[in-house]
Amino acid sequence: MDRPTNCISRALAELVFSDEQHMDYLQLILGFALLVAGGEALVRGAVAVASRFGVSPLLIGLTLVGFGTSTPELVTSLQAALGGFPGIAVGNVIGSNVANILLIVGVAAVIMPMVVDSGAFRRDGAVLGVATALAVGVVLVGTLERWMGGVLIALLLGYIWLAYRTDRRAVASAIGDEAPISAPTTGSLWIALGLAAGGTILTILGAHLTVKAAVTLALIWGMSETVVGLTVVAVGTSLPELVTSVMAALRRQSGIAFGNVIGSNIYNILGILGVTALVQPIPIPPEIAQLDVWVMLAAAVALIIVVMAWQRIGRGVGIGFLGAYVAYTAWLVSGA
Repeated sequence: MDRPTNCISRALAELVFSDEQHMDYLQLILGFALLVAGGEALVRGAVAVASRFGVSPLLIGLTLVGFGTSTPELVTSLQAALGGFPGIAVGNVIGSNVANILLIVGVAAVIMPMVVDSGAFRRDGAVLGVATALAVGVVLVGTLERWMGGVLIALLLGYIWLAYRTDRRAVASAIGDEAPISAPTTGSLWIALGLAAGGTILTILGAHLTVKAAVTLALIWGMSETVVGLTVVAVGTSLPELVTSVMAALRRQSGIAFGNVIGSNIYNILGILGVTALVQPIPIPPEIAQLDVWVMLAAAVALIIVVMAWQRIGRGVGIGFLGAYVAYTAWLVSGA
């Protein structure tokens, strides 16, 4: 009697396990569907907001889109800091910045080469360079104190104000002083903002479902937790930026595609590290200074040089960025 009972138990267990796998696959599909729908809505809303306010899509990509898609990184870093995991809190920011440039810019450029206004990028590239240098300095110091967080937040607010003022001035001069920028229509503005906000929520929810299902399936397939963390989770928090930039590239909105990445990287350092430090000062594990922070610095410098030299990011550069990210990920996995 024991043998049939064991067979029945094993069959029931396999059936339950199979059903759970099916649910994971369905969750993965649903997550990707929400990512695509959210990215499309976010790009449409962002373009509408830019036209209503009379600012460039690049500025909206730097602020509304860039900051909105960085919400997963903010939540992850805050939870990690409060939970006593400083390595995750800081490593999440650094890893996301590396993925934003090498992976996301690489994919978007392969889909559609991006033309960048070198004049506007002088401002944003300088801020990106300063923010990246500050992140390197904080890592080398070894501690993220509250006063450092206050300085980072103040710099972020100053950058937003400067970007808005200079962008409005540039748009006004382009259309002429005799045709001032009109105030946005209230109804259409709220629709545009609602579309952008809804797209952000759908994108973040889709990323959460996708990462959760992908981690479960990866563990079932035999991948170790360390490898899953270095690959699936690391890329997962950057999925909103990836999908948004890809959708923007497909719609030939290179300003939003590029601004999304630059804005996210600036916000990750000045905003997320700043807020994290204000909430919970943390020590920074010394191993972060061995490789990852230097990869982040090299990626930022490479991006700045490419844009300032050619005013565009072509498919060749995109392929090079993707190759560098694959090599970096392979190095992390082999080291683990």
